[in-house]
Amino acid sequence: MAINSGIVTNGYINLDTERFAKYQHGKTALVAQGGGQRGIFTAGVLDAFILANFDPFDEFFGTSAGALNLCSYLCRQHGLGKAFITELTTSQEFFNLFSYIRNKQYLGLDWALDKICAYPYKLDLDLGETSLACRQAFASVTDTSTLTDKYLPIFGHNWYQTMLATCAIPKLYSNPVTIGGREYVDGGVSASIPVQEAWRRNARAIIVIRTEPFVLPEKGDVKQSAAAQREEIEWFRRSFGSVQGKWQSRLNRWKDDWSHFFQQQIAASQSEKGEPIRLLNGGRWLFGADNIYRLSHLIGDNFDSGLADMLMVHYQTYTLTRDFLAKPPDDTFVIQITPDGPLRSSSLLSDKKDLLADYELGVQAGNRFITQYESLRQGRVKESLLRLDESQ
Repeated sequence: MAINSGIVTNGYINLDTERFAKYQHGKTALVAQGGGQRGIFTAGVLDAFILANFDPFDEFFGTSAGALNLCSYLCRQHGLGKAFITELTTSQEFFNLFSYIRNKQYLGLDWALDKICAYPYKLDLDLGETSLACRQAFASVTDTSTLTDKYLPIFGHNWYQTMLATCAIPKLYSNPVTIGGREYVDGGVSASIPVQEAWRRNARAIIVIRTEPFVLPEKGDVKQSAAAQREEIEWFRRSFGSVQGKWQSRLNRWKDDWSHFFQQQIAASQSEKGEPIRLLNGGRWLFGADNIYRLSHLIGDNFDSGLADMLMVHYQTYTLTRDFLAKPPDDTFVIQITPDGPLRSSSLLSDKKDLLADYELGVQAGNRFITQYESLRQGRVKESLLRLDESQ
């Protein structure tokens, strides 16, 4: 594990506190991963932050459910993120599997956002903007024309459309969302964990809330030549939209590789129709949609070239992000707040008991992080007072 990264879970802490302290004088960013109903873990972490009045952050970045959880956090509404997931996303009006299969009834994102803005929930966006003050908060979205990540302000007159866009999972939500003449879909396509964007905007301490457990990379994954490291840093430094030539070259190469892979997956799925709940390719069958894409194919829905391209971009950008988290650039320190094992909940169709259990894991992890962070802060204060006494 790289020396300038650390892990905090509900069960343990692996963090070089002395080294982390050296990065705390610069900008600190909070990043929230997407993951559908698995965002209940993030809701638990952020509720722990709210109860402790803990907000040392300068900027905020969220994808999909992560962006929605950041809204609740910045609006200082304890329990609202939890209620959104456990009460609204489990409703038949939000998603009904049989209605989706029979009638193509899509995710009820509009219904859920309307509900969260009305009583008894009543998301207080004015308070959120007040809490944010001069800081910035962004939701990641994917531009459908370029399949690149874009970052839209969470608060403002486009709040509703921005939340729709960052959550608009292709094939599960009816259409791309138009904002300012551009069409966007789920930010998880191109930036499921928008940690690189936080770094590009000069955050030097980055706290990332994950909805999946930390996995120690293979030793071979982090050994690189100096040239490879320089190339990787260049990719990290620029958004994909700013390296179109190189991006297009890689995109074309990936398309060739993925064409063969994709046909293999389709052939495999056709021979497994008796087991409709098995997942293609482990558990990452596109943006956390899990079984839904598998079932979508089984009922005869076509995976067109546009969806195949999104799938490919998702996997490649997720790989780059995983590498960034495993070995951050030397000028930043990344702490991941994660569950210490796989969550019981899924991205959709989770049992409420599982959601509540995962929420408690998030609360525990959040409290562990606060305790660790505050002990570091108090240590810095004591050091400053000692230096002041010595100078007098």
